[in-house]
Amino acid sequence: MSHASITTNDRTRCSSRIRNGVKLAGGAAFALTLSLSSAGLAGADPITRPGMDRTTLSDSAQDEAVEYWTEERMEEATPADELVEDKGAAPAEVERDSEHLKVPAVSPSDLPQTAAETVPGSGDVAGTDHIGKVFFTVGGADYVCSGNSVASTNGSTVSTAGHCTSSGGAWATNWVFAPGYDHGETPHGLWAATEIVSTDQWVSSEDINYDLAFAKVQSDTATGTLAETVGASGIAFNEERGLEYSAYGYPAQSPFDGEGMEQCHGTASDDTLGGTQSQGIDCDMTGGSSGGPWFIGGDAGGYQNSVNSFGYKTQANVMYGPYFGDEAKQAYQEAEVA
Repeated sequence: MSHASITTNDRTRCSSRIRNGVKLAGGAAFALTLSLSSAGLAGADPITRPGMDRTTLSDSAQDEAVEYWTEERMEEATPADELVEDKGAAPAEVERDSEHLKVPAVSPSDLPQTAAETVPGSGDVAGTDHIGKVFFTVGGADYVCSGNSVASTNGSTVSTAGHCTSSGGAWATNWVFAPGYDHGETPHGLWAATEIVSTDQWVSSEDINYDLAFAKVQSDTATGTLAETVGASGIAFNEERGLEYSAYGYPAQSPFDGEGMEQCHGTASDDTLGGTQSQGIDCDMTGGSSGGPWFIGGDAGGYQNSVNSFGYKTQANVMYGPYFGDEAKQAYQEAEVA
């Protein structure tokens, strides 16, 4: 039994420019109208576990990506939301099994990790080395999101949102991660992606339930892997719903400018407005924050368990993030050994 689609007036993403439907947390309006069905509600039969999709970047493409991102291009990059077109992506039950997975955090080998301040609600925080900005190109235009270094076998894995890696079935190019970005400074350099992994549901149909991706980045000959250089957060899958979270990102739309990292804090609740399997927390971050990490607990020292994804126009101060279930775990496991 189908329900009516969310209309343009109902669902948005965190941006000042809005076209249709859900508004991704990345910035300029991504138009993505989700048709709702009973499959999106609790108690529905689980969907077939989705496959993964991936892209591999050549050595020359990696070098070109790092060279491409001049200071001027980084300043002019658009928050990524305007990439998503109007689609009917039916919410589905995100598969969850009884096997929890928790990968503990990794401290950098040489550089101390800066502890972020934690305050209730939203607020500007001190930089945290393993969190940073993601820059990429799609369709000849440059975009910006947020991302986070997560613990992995290869020591070089970055978590972000799916819409920060692909659009309309096309993978991003010039994809780099700038850990510890702070007011135009990139203290740890730019790390180009060698591989990007996302769910087939996101890449093929931009289903908002699977708006997540993981990238493996190149190593630095001087400092080693990303984790050895800036550290890496622990990451967890198949956790209980309704946990307390702290979310981080670089919102660039008013009243923010994208130059400093911001934080939100709240207890997650189900998406009763749109019926997706995502969870929402109180948060006023705007465009540019897409892909920023959600940590269980009160600060960036917890396990990452979601990313900034989307919001609704009728809920201006609520940010939604995808549930990290089996599909997210599979994407992570493929990226962490790439």
